[in-house]
Amino acid sequence: MRQFTHFSCVDWSGAKTARPNGIAIATIGPDGPPALLSPEPRWSRADVRDWLLRIADAKMDMLIGFDLSMALPFHDKQSYFPEWDASPSHANDLWQLVEGLSSADLHLNVLSFLDHPQASRHFRHSRDHVGDLFTGSTGRLRVVEQYQRETGQANSASCFNLVGAAQVGKSSLTGMRMLHQLNGAIPIWPFDPIPDSGPMIVEIYTTIAALAAGLPKGKSKIRDRDGLETALRALDTALPAKLLQYDDHSTDALITAAWMKNASADKRLWHPPMLTEEIAQKEGWTFGVF
Repeated sequence: MRQFTHFSCVDWSGAKTARPNGIAIATIGPDGPPALLSPEPRWSRADVRDWLLRIADAKMDMLIGFDLSMALPFHDKQSYFPEWDASPSHANDLWQLVEGLSSADLHLNVLSFLDHPQASRHFRHSRDHVGDLFTGSTGRLRVVEQYQRETGQANSASCFNLVGAAQVGKSSLTGMRMLHQLNGAIPIWPFDPIPDSGPMIVEIYTTIAALAAGLPKGKSKIRDRDGLETALRALDTALPAKLLQYDDHSTDALITAAWMKNASADKRLWHPPMLTEEIAQKEGWTFGVF
């Protein structure tokens, strides 16, 4: 099984601003504690893309987790966007569609995509603006998200819901623009084969890492030093230097990077029994769900 020497977690954000508060990156190597990468000023989404391209150029042996959904639901309706003739059939084409309709938007935003007369029909945009093809009370789910809920491994939200603090639609769609702009520089699991060397990107869900660190369901967000130390000790990980601020984006990234270092050696996570090739290419999968 492929071995990695370095691990990173990117806590992503879909906020409209150039440099969202919600982006944090933590890395951990073969030895020592996890550490935050903290540029001045804060990360932009383009900064993260460019950092990834430097990782690719250096051929760094790094597993990189992104806290976002890398595709939209397909299998429940055999389409990402029913009733839209331009609806793609694979995740790579979905990324291209989102990028193409949003290419004029600054900061890797997706405002133009969400305003498109066909795309907009599928999303809950606000409490008073719900597309006529938005389905159910919570929105459509991918196979992995349905499976997470059924097995109690996580409680992922629908990417078609853009409302509320727990919504993940905007972060996932902006992430799709970033993935498209990488242009294959880094393989992305499970869409691409696992390379023999160099970096690889996976989709992660930070709550899974938090539960593995012993944090209770519904109380997985840490905003103090004591909670961070307790979680990292549970993951048998050295403690990092004191942070300037203990926000949940930073602690999520640190805990998840440490968890990825442990979890990457678990063969089950690379071969979940529910993951077929068709699901892999159309919807992807969350690393850590088996």
